[in-house]
Amino acid sequence: MNSSTIVSIPDGDGVVVPPQEEKKKPRISFPSISSFLGEKAPYDTKKVIHGIKVGISLVLVSLLYLIKPLYDQVGDNAMWAIMTVVVVYEFFAGATLCKGVNRGIGTTLGGGFGLATAFLAKEAGGMGHAIGVAVAVFVCGAVATYVRLLTSIKKTYDYGVMIFILTFNLVAVSGIRGETIVQLARERLMTIAMGFGVCIFTNLFIHPMWASDELHNSVASRFEALASSIDGCLEEYFKLSEEKENQTAGFNFSGCKSVLYSNAKDDLLEKFARWEPWHGKFGFSHPWDKYLDIGNALRDVAVTIFSMKGCLQSPRQPSSALKQSIRGQCEELGSTLASSMRELGDSIKTMRKCRAGFLIVTKLETKSEELNLLVSPSKLGELKNDEGLAIASLVFMLMDMVGQVEVLVKKVEELGNVANFDSK
Repeated sequence: MNSSTIVSIPDGDGVVVPPQEEKKKPRISFPSISSFLGEKAPYDTKKVIHGIKVGISLVLVSLLYLIKPLYDQVGDNAMWAIMTVVVVYEFFAGATLCKGVNRGIGTTLGGGFGLATAFLAKEAGGMGHAIGVAVAVFVCGAVATYVRLLTSIKKTYDYGVMIFILTFNLVAVSGIRGETIVQLARERLMTIAMGFGVCIFTNLFIHPMWASDELHNSVASRFEALASSIDGCLEEYFKLSEEKENQTAGFNFSGCKSVLYSNAKDDLLEKFARWEPWHGKFGFSHPWDKYLDIGNALRDVAVTIFSMKGCLQSPRQPSSALKQSIRGQCEELGSTLASSMRELGDSIKTMRKCRAGFLIVTKLETKSEELNLLVSPSKLGELKNDEGLAIASLVFMLMDMVGQVEVLVKKVEELGNVANFDSK
C-alpha cells in the first residue's frame, strides 16, 4: 500500500510552518466564439453582416455629437440623424431606400404645410391663432389618415404619410415664432438628410442585401421543393404495407407548406425590388410582377400536392395488387412532372430560356393519356366502390397537376421573353 510522508519546512526564523493544503483555484471556462456559433449553427451570416452595418452607421452619425466642430454646427438636432438611422435602416437595400425616400418626402411636405399653417394662423392673432391651428390640424390629420388607408397608397407610401402627419403636427403646433421655427425646420431637415445619406452609403456599398436577388432565388428554389414533394408523395403512396409498418414517420409536406405561406413574403420582396438600383442582371425595368404570377401558380401546384395527403392517410386504401397495376404509369407521369418543374426552376435560376415549352407540354400530355387509357371509367366501374374512388382521386390530382404545370410553362416563357433571358 502506498503511503506519503509530509515534511514540515521551517521558515527563516526557525519556526516550523505547518503544511497547508494547496488551495484549488476556481476555473472559469468561457466558451469560444467558434463553439458558440457552432451551437447556433446554421448561423445566418447575412444577419450578422446587417448588424455590423447598422453599428457602423450609428457610429458615423454619432460623430455629430462626439466631434465638437460638427456639434457646433448642428447642436442637439444631431439626434434626428441618429433617429433616422434607427428608424430607416432595413435589411434589404430596397427597403431602406423605400423608407428613406418616404421619410424625406413626408418630412418635407409636412414641414412645408406646417410652416404655412403657422404663418397663416399667426396673421389671425390672439384666439384666432389657436383656432386656425386646431382646424388645420384636424383637417390635415383626418384627410391624411383617410388617404393612408387607400390600398394604392398604403402599399407604397404608408410610412411617408405617417411621417407627414407627425411632422405637420409638430411644426404647426410649435410654430409660435415664425423665424425660429423656420431655422429649426431647416436644421432638422439637414440632419435627417445626413442620417439618410449614411444609411444609403453603408447599405448600398458595404455588402448590399438585395431584395431582388432574394425574390429571384426564392421563386426558383420552390420548383425543386415541389418536384421533390411530387416524387416523395408517389413513392410513399406505392410503398408496400410491410414497408410502411417498418417506417418510423410518413412523408413530410414541409416543402409544400413553405410554398403555400410565401405570398406575403413575395409581395414585400417585389415591393422592395422595385426601389433598388440597377445591379447585376436586374435592371430598372425588370418584370418583378411576373415573379408574383409564377408564385401564385406555384401555390396552386402546392395545394394539389398537399391534397394528396388525403390519399396517403385515407383508411380506405386500394389493394396492393391494384396499386402495383397502375404504379408504372403513375410514377412515369410523376417523374415527368418533377423533371419539368426542375427544368423550369433551373431556367429561372440561371436566367436562361428553357427548351421550347410545347415539348414539355407534349410530353406531359402523352404521359397523362397513357394513364387515362389504363384507368378508364369503364375499368374503374369494375372495381369496388372504395377502391375505384381511391384510384380515381389519385389520378384526378395527377391530371390536375398536369394542367397547372402547363400554366407554369407559359408563365416562365413570358418571364424569359420580357426579361430577355439568354438562349441556351
